[in-house]
Amino acid sequence: MRLLRISILLFTLTLTSLSGSCQGKLSEVKTANSSNKRDIRSAKADVKLDQIRLLPGFKIEVWAADVPNARSMAMSEEGIVFVGNRQGDSVFALVDENADGKADSKFILAEGLRMPNGVAYKDGDLYVAEVSRILRFKDIKNNLNNPKYEVIYDGYPTERHHGWKFIAFGPDGMLYVPVGAPCNICKSDDEIFASITRLDVTKPGSKPEVFAHGVRNTVGFDWHPVTKELWFTDNGRDMMGDDIPDCELNRATQKGQHFGYPYWHAGNVKDPEFGEKGKDASAYVAPVAKLGAHTAPLGMRFYVGGMFPTTFKNNAIIAKHGSWNRSKKSGYEVDWVQVNSNGHVTERKTFASGWLDEASQEVWGRPVDVQELPDGSILISDDMANCIYRITYTKP
Repeated sequence: MRLLRISILLFTLTLTSLSGSCQGKLSEVKTANSSNKRDIRSAKADVKLDQIRLLPGFKIEVWAADVPNARSMAMSEEGIVFVGNRQGDSVFALVDENADGKADSKFILAEGLRMPNGVAYKDGDLYVAEVSRILRFKDIKNNLNNPKYEVIYDGYPTERHHGWKFIAFGPDGMLYVPVGAPCNICKSDDEIFASITRLDVTKPGSKPEVFAHGVRNTVGFDWHPVTKELWFTDNGRDMMGDDIPDCELNRATQKGQHFGYPYWHAGNVKDPEFGEKGKDASAYVAPVAKLGAHTAPLGMRFYVGGMFPTTFKNNAIIAKHGSWNRSKKSGYEVDWVQVNSNGHVTERKTFASGWLDEASQEVWGRPVDVQELPDGSILISDDMANCIYRITYTKP
């Protein structure tokens, strides 16, 4: 009897081990031809992948070229990747039809939109954020050839400054929508500015509620796979010099928290214009990690796949878009941030770099967003090189 129990236990442990080591696979997604479909198999990107430095065992390739101003990404269950942009007016769907690890087709889902940076996918529907509106494309995967959208909310502010949006659905089923500060540094009487809001898209007429205050400009967030807490990047203010303040990685443990803007930056940098008008620094939530001044951290995702080493599991991968007003450029890389079970950052490493030539200060690409594919590889969008990369791992 004892031997039987031991055998059952060993069998169970074996199954658990196998299931834990398994990873998903890419699936074929066949689509019909239509007027809004483009074949991008032969498209080329003007990139210098030989200059990209990765951790051992990792490889980077172009997954999709000819994706103008590729910004935020979202994905369907099958692996259809939706992409928004900021400088353009279009939204795209990219399809790897033969599951070979590269996109074959690009669908133009909409044109003439106003900075449609943010995209989110839920229950078969695609959601797109313009500056002041949220759009919904119903049953999008079955309507790639004939996409139509409805406006589900049009009451967000119309200001373009930090008006582009990253959006995502939280564990509560709500759509989280940030509203950046309409300036470099200012204090608005309307609490919706410099915030992260959430919207119930299931209720017609629903209006956004402010979830987090004092957030200058977040263009990327995700929920921790275990704690379900919201983590988000935030871009620090400009015109205080090359090295202050740091951009931030923040953790929101509950609704209603204030993260310091415009009074305090990076937890301990008092604003010279508004610092005296606020409270003591201890009244605001300090960042869990400082990400460097002017590095412009944008998209971030917690890695949950099975392809990468286990040390990546439930840790964050962050795309740093890069500085625009620093005397010596900073950013233009992808970071890997390790988080412990208590929700504290324990280590931060450079995961991928090389888009910036430090010696010449020449830049040829700017990472924007991170999206995990079903097989555990990740995509990185680049709005300067107009493409999306795929990073895979093979044990050295």
